[in-house]
Amino acid sequence: MPAELVRAPYAAWLVFAWLVFLTVRDVGPKEYAVRVLNFSGNELVALVIATSFAAGLNVYATVGTLGLLARFHVLALPDQLSLLGNGWIIGASLVLFLLEFFADKIPLFDLVWNALHTFIRVPLAALLAYGATSHLSPGKQLLATLLGGAIALAAHGGKIATRTAATASPEPLTNAGLSLGEDASAIFLTWFAAQHPYAAAAIVLALLAGILLFLRTVIRKLRTLFGQAAQALARSG
Repeated sequence: MPAELVRAPYAAWLVFAWLVFLTVRDVGPKEYAVRVLNFSGNELVALVIATSFAAGLNVYATVGTLGLLARFHVLALPDQLSLLGNGWIIGASLVLFLLEFFADKIPLFDLVWNALHTFIRVPLAALLAYGATSHLSPGKQLLATLLGGAIALAAHGGKIATRTAATASPEPLTNAGLSLGEDASAIFLTWFAAQHPYAAAAIVLALLAGILLFLRTVIRKLRTLFGQAAQALARSG
């Protein structure tokens, strides 16, 4: 596999970070500030749960959707996240989303792409959770940040496990179908969480339970497979 393809997600991330830096330096977040979300504490937790899961599936779709919702006044972000409504950030998110849209649908390469994005999706999900809960006490904000990162990691891990299992399929439509479903889920969950945070969080909790059951099944099958292989080696030896 060409080294340029392996480095692609990190190059994209550097461009994204550079645009964020330019926006903060030259424009400043106050110009794009909108009113603070009028969410209760429990609703905010539900929002963090839903958007963190969405970021674990596709962080660029999540950031872009949040930005567009804020830009068109469908959703009011906290001051610490108001920068997401900036046109440059929205544009960068959409460009990176398009890049991932195609890269994530190439069999085998999608596994490399998603593995490298472990170091992008999870930290960004934690940062989103941190910004969304900035008005809470430091201890609660830290817990929300850890929760956001953990949920994103679970969604991301479930995505990689599912893709790994689907890679054995002889036809390429399975990977493409899974990728399209993940893209749509990230966008839908982000929008739905802004309208119905409790319902979105309930959906995510159900998905997390499904991921845990799926991972448990995969681990059990891998143990059986390795056990059979060890027994076969023992007999041959």
